[in-house]
Amino acid sequence: MKKPASTGTTDPASPAWQMSFPCTRALCEQLQDEADMLFAGWPSPPALVASEPDETRPDDWLLDIIFPHKPDDATIAAVLARLPDGTATPYKLEPVPDADWLTQSQAGLEPITAGRFHVRNDGEDAAPPGFTDFLIPASRAFGTGQHETTRGCLDVLSRLGETGHRFGNIADIGTGTGLLAFAALSLWPRAHVLASDIDPVAVAVSAENAALNGVPLGGGAGEVQLVAAPGVDHDLIVGLAPYDLIVANILAGPLIELAPSLVAQLAGGGTLVIAGLLKTQADRVTAAYRAQGMLLMERADHGDWPTLRLRKRHRFGWRRPHHWRREDFGDAPGYGSW
Repeated sequence: MKKPASTGTTDPASPAWQMSFPCTRALCEQLQDEADMLFAGWPSPPALVASEPDETRPDDWLLDIIFPHKPDDATIAAVLARLPDGTATPYKLEPVPDADWLTQSQAGLEPITAGRFHVRNDGEDAAPPGFTDFLIPASRAFGTGQHETTRGCLDVLSRLGETGHRFGNIADIGTGTGLLAFAALSLWPRAHVLASDIDPVAVAVSAENAALNGVPLGGGAGEVQLVAAPGVDHDLIVGLAPYDLIVANILAGPLIELAPSLVAQLAGGGTLVIAGLLKTQADRVTAAYRAQGMLLMERADHGDWPTLRLRKRHRFGWRRPHHWRREDFGDAPGYGSW
């Protein structure tokens, strides 16, 4: 195995280690997509951070893999095996300071506008007139709103609101920082919104962000209810089903794996908005949901990242009685928005 290009300081007691190597943008995105499979079974999987060191060379990226401890030779070999040059790839392996590197990597991101929303990560970038403003600081949970997948979900949610769709029971699966749940509540302020994430840290960060943005937390109408759970495997998530709107901004692999259980929580005629997949994965993800009785209603691409809006056929899944008021939620509350 080729030695690292630079090992830097060697401190085996360091709480975290970083493996860095140059690669193409496409390869960075592929490795990020395969991270769950590559590090399956790890109690604390590493995080992958891609960057573009030189904006004049948009295809030359750098990938940093942050391990919670020093990786052994087998782990390094498994990573290198996924690279075109294999073990000949030059890389750096060095301890990193005991610092909040994720917050540092997110700091300084430009604010974005998506649909009717303005998302910023500091207090100085005021929202333009007419936009709903959210402050989502760089934090210990992934997602600040600047990623194209989040932008795509915000755009789709905005269009649903602008075209008169009404939802009363909403779930944001894999909420990250809570942003999409907050956006949904702002569009449908009398809805019950549940936001879940597999990572308890993300749930805690979502609660902090709710306080920053004046979003009410709780289990009633007009509130966001937070829960830590893998996928939809939680009594609360199942007990509140069926939902008339589900948003899931995760990754292609988990989206395909979760297709049966996600669709099972959706009311007949309900809407599903999914993102986190690449263009090359869109057909495979769409096929997985079509097999569960979903119809593709819209596909919106932001760069290499599509956002899909699907509707559930009425004949799939169960129905349960709904006690909605027609004047509150439109003609077909709980049963979709077509």
